[in-house]
Amino acid sequence: MRMTRIRMSTWAVLLALLLPVAFASGCSDEKPVKVNLSKREDLVAPRMDEAITYAYLPQYSHTISYQRHRRLLEYLRKATDLPLRQIFPDTFEEHVKMVERGEIDISYSNPFVYVRLAKAGAHAFARVIEPSGEPYFQGQIIARTDNAAINSINDCRGKRWIAVDPNSAGGYLFPLGLFYDHGIKLSDFETVDFAPGPGGKQEKVVLAVHAGVYDIGTIRKGTLDVVKNKIDRGSIRVLAETRAYPGWVYAARKGLDPAVVDAIAKAMFALNVDTPEHRAILSAAGVKGIIPARDIDYDPVRELAEKLNLDR
Repeated sequence: MRMTRIRMSTWAVLLALLLPVAFASGCSDEKPVKVNLSKREDLVAPRMDEAITYAYLPQYSHTISYQRHRRLLEYLRKATDLPLRQIFPDTFEEHVKMVERGEIDISYSNPFVYVRLAKAGAHAFARVIEPSGEPYFQGQIIARTDNAAINSINDCRGKRWIAVDPNSAGGYLFPLGLFYDHGIKLSDFETVDFAPGPGGKQEKVVLAVHAGVYDIGTIRKGTLDVVKNKIDRGSIRVLAETRAYPGWVYAARKGLDPAVVDAIAKAMFALNVDTPEHRAILSAAGVKGIIPARDIDYDPVRELAEKLNLDR
């Protein structure tokens, strides 16, 4: 008896729900509408303009890369009305491959990486003025201040060396040239290792030397200022500096619209360190200005690569 009541109750609920629909359907005066399916129009979603990709060679962590160039990208978007977007390759090699594949439109890289990019058809259009006020930069060899066994470049023989990356200019290749000038070859070191993982490699070199894991490290000049809040600055000393080489360079990938490059270049060259708003943009990026560049400016880097017998 209970089962019957449950079933009757269920049917009552269904009828209550269906009757209004049937009544409305039967009492409607609406006439059917004929649809001709032979006449159709394809609808296409509006296409968004593809972003112009901008990438900073990952010498520092992605966070620092973003912080350094966020304001510059915002300025360039407003000044050019172009859809610029910053992307973040994990390694130097990935950065190079992405430019070669056309995935990075505007590359900001060290001069050694630029020389490689130029072989793939990229061309330099701008270079930076370093904090020193010159369009050149240097590499540094560092050691712990309390390491009494290392007082000169010659003392680096037989020691453990950590560098930034095989493609790093200030963090490896410039210092390697300096070692060569002093008659020190790669085989003269106990070990030569490179900072592990994606991004942040300059910081990792300093931290590894600071921790005593390596005897010496090589970095781009200016890196110690970047990590000053992470270490006791007095615990690290600069053993030597390399000669100055042409500074970091902006390059456009092969095939990028010249009008796009021209618009970005003009906006960059208009930045003036004497203008407070511009000074904040340049200061965040770690530079004092951006000036025109030509491929020939980087011939000294090619000469160093030849001296080091680098296949680039």
